[in-house]
Amino acid sequence: MRDVLADLEAWWRAGETVGVGTVVGTWKSAPRQPGAAMLVGPDGTAVGSVSGGCVEGAVYELAEQARESHAPVLQRYGVSDDDAFAVGLTCGGIIDVFVEPISRESFPELGEVIDDIKAGRPVAVATLISDDEPDRVGRRLVVRPDAVAGSLGGARLDDAVRDDARGLLQQGSTAIVHYGPDGERRGDDISVFVASYAPRPRMIVFGAIDFAAAVARVGAFLGYRVTVCDARPTFATKKRFSEADEVIVDWPHRYLAKTDVDERTVVCVLTHDPKFDVPLLEIALKMPLAYLGAMGSRRTNEDRVMRLKELGFTEDDLARLHAPIGLDVGGRTPEETAVSIAAEIISARWGGSGAQLRHVSGPIHREGLS
Repeated sequence: MRDVLADLEAWWRAGETVGVGTVVGTWKSAPRQPGAAMLVGPDGTAVGSVSGGCVEGAVYELAEQARESHAPVLQRYGVSDDDAFAVGLTCGGIIDVFVEPISRESFPELGEVIDDIKAGRPVAVATLISDDEPDRVGRRLVVRPDAVAGSLGGARLDDAVRDDARGLLQQGSTAIVHYGPDGERRGDDISVFVASYAPRPRMIVFGAIDFAAAVARVGAFLGYRVTVCDARPTFATKKRFSEADEVIVDWPHRYLAKTDVDERTVVCVLTHDPKFDVPLLEIALKMPLAYLGAMGSRRTNEDRVMRLKELGFTEDDLARLHAPIGLDVGGRTPEETAVSIAAEIISARWGGSGAQLRHVSGPIHREGLS
């Protein structure tokens, strides 16, 4: 949804009604993840995508109908012999798309939600997408860490969704949750789609070198909030790292010890100097990071591993360290190396093998590691 927010906000603030199709569930080799959205504006303009082209035409028609009828609908798209090349997913996946009209009347809280997203404040939007009572479909609950707005139609249901949405928001996860008629968590009468807009995950790049500038550019492209840190003020400048969100002059280990990280944080150590690397990795290896990689030759890495073992780290501890950093793509330039590092980060996130797809069987798109 983030990639269509600017257009949605412009139409919403102008008082227009927009047809919005949102991917709420995926199975098998679905091309886009839950939260991907397509808009149909008042002039018929289409913005965004829910499937990379497979079912856009069908969703467009539903969005036009929803905009005119003001009635939401949940639609499943899959693959079959009859509709694979019409409105089916030729990749073999299955997606559920929730199509709804959005306007100032139907979603009065949208402006504040967009303000939160722009400011990096965590907010979740819980939308009732399936219910035995059709009149409740489309109702929303806006959930923040310390506040709630709106209602799904019942106090107990609101309370259950509020708690679950805050848990998903803390994890940065978007998902469908199911409830009984009165908010019971063991029921499946009611389906609620929780879209989490957590602050961007962090990428911290240590070492103000030309490779770091390329990694920072790729990190920003992937949606990370990028920090570059180096102890040398001559090299750690905003001018050299214009695409980083912040450039910090500090000793790497000292900065990492005092900054905020979580299970989504990616750390790339590009200093390849033991006086920086070892104290930094001694701290990083004890943190709950999504990814930890360190640059260096094989000899540099062997020396680094030996020093870390002398500090008490075990083989299991060091198995978390991706070093030498990156996948084997044969890259040489800073940009090629950055692509190699980004590929390894993505592979670690989703449980990919790093092999060529033509040599791998099974689903192309994975659900990620638990």
